[in-house]
Amino acid sequence: MDVLRQARAQLAELTGMEAESVSSFERTEDGWSLEIEVLELVRVPDTMSLLASYEVTLDPRGELTGYRRVRRYERGRADNRKSGGR
Repeated sequence: MDVLRQARAQLAELTGMEAESVSSFERTEDGWSLEIEVLELVRVPDTMSLLASYEVTLDPRGELTGYRRVRRYERGRADNRKSGGR
């Protein structure tokens, strides 16, 4: 759990945006890989707010080694991606 908290805090510090949730995480040969959902743009109504998924990589100690936005979407939209696909 500490790794997840660290990743969220580090991403928020770098992007200036608060992480809403961690939608996936896994241990890799090089550390950790996570997908974190971030609120990028607040709109009214809230279902029109823009969220983004960021792929975040961490070393074995939990230090952020990289991140990239992999998609952007409206909060009220259904996810068309298939489970497990990137």
